[in-house]
Amino acid sequence: MNRQRPKALEREAAYKRDSKLVREVLSGDASAFAELMSLYKKRVESLGMSFFKNAADTEDFAQDVFLKAYTKLDTFRGDSLFSTWLTRMAYNIAINAVNRRAEYVSIADESLLPDNGLTPEEKELKSLTMETVRECLKELPEKYKIVLDLYFFYDNSYAEISEITSLPENTVKSHIFRAKNLLREKIIAKGLVDNE
Repeated sequence: MNRQRPKALEREAAYKRDSKLVREVLSGDASAFAELMSLYKKRVESLGMSFFKNAADTEDFAQDVFLKAYTKLDTFRGDSLFSTWLTRMAYNIAINAVNRRAEYVSIADESLLPDNGLTPEEKELKSLTMETVRECLKELPEKYKIVLDLYFFYDNSYAEISEITSLPENTVKSHIFRAKNLLREKIIAKGLVDNE
């Protein structure tokens, strides 16, 4: 079975669910916005922690993001997934807050990644692999960290990453390609995998 098909179905279902919730919020249903917050709170907090590295600043950041999302919700056109729109807003708020000089450290929340019914052993292996990748990501140039994080940990497409970061899509592809090669070299150099 093609693995892309379930992902496309998941995206379509999320798009429909979120579009419905946005319409409800714009019609005055505050509980619908609470549901949107609940769906994307971990995503926003994880991104915030990557920039601010402490719980207090991350909590303030998340509140700022959701407040801005609420006040700007009427600007969501539905051209992309709501999660992409929200992540772009969060990314821009974080970048502005640290004046484009922050050291971005990927610490994406593993609970954002689907486990697809993994056994306890497989979950442990997945956790160790994610930790290894995080450690190697810290050694990459800054310009690669965010795009690789959005690609691997947040499961964004090239187009979504382009929209979030305002980088041209071809630049995103190039950064991800180069970052994957550098990451592979670092993992091999640490002796974590064989160079086959």
